[in-house]
Amino acid sequence: MDRDRRAFLVRLAVALLLLATYAAVWLSGAAPSPDEARDWGEDLGWGAAIVWPPLFGLIVFFLPWPIVAGATGFVFGTAVGTPLTIAGVLWASSFQFWLSRHVPPPGLRRNVMERVPRLDTLLHRNGFLTVFYTRLVPLLPWGAVSYAAGFARVRLRDVLLATLAAGTPKMFAYTALGGSFDDLTRPEALVAIAMLVVLTLVGIVVGRRRFSGAEPAT
Repeated sequence: MDRDRRAFLVRLAVALLLLATYAAVWLSGAAPSPDEARDWGEDLGWGAAIVWPPLFGLIVFFLPWPIVAGATGFVFGTAVGTPLTIAGVLWASSFQFWLSRHVPPPGLRRNVMERVPRLDTLLHRNGFLTVFYTRLVPLLPWGAVSYAAGFARVRLRDVLLATLAAGTPKMFAYTALGGSFDDLTRPEALVAIAMLVVLTLVGIVVGRRRFSGAEPAT
């Protein structure tokens, strides 16, 4: 078995273990209620701003970032959770960028280019706009884009600014859904759902115009 396949299987096993653990806790009735989770988040105080973003950035190696954003909203609420999600996504993007630029694991470049074809050429043409558009397109993997930007010598500043400019509405929406997990009829949840619908439609149009020929990956 080659190294890339082993790495994929390790990530898959960890993700399945996390999901199985969550399911077992939920089915056993030991899962915290939204109020209990929120109390734990409040107990962290300002420490959450130090602890949570790096933790967020590590977890997204195994789970899609929207799920982690929802969990952030569940624990901290929408108001506090949204800036924590933004910080976590920026931290993850910075680390992925740094990893591909300085110490890329064997096979990473090939895997990234297979997931986001044509992106290398587009990043060399205009790094900021390419990252900006990829944050809008549904199903394009944000992590792969951050890796590709590192390989293409895009400036980290451009990656972070583009992620912040195009991705903040999505980050808010997923965090708000998690923050309203116990009542999805709340105004913030309805706004989040409407935003995701609009952003998905916009992203589809952008994807067809800017990335025709590229195959989105989950």
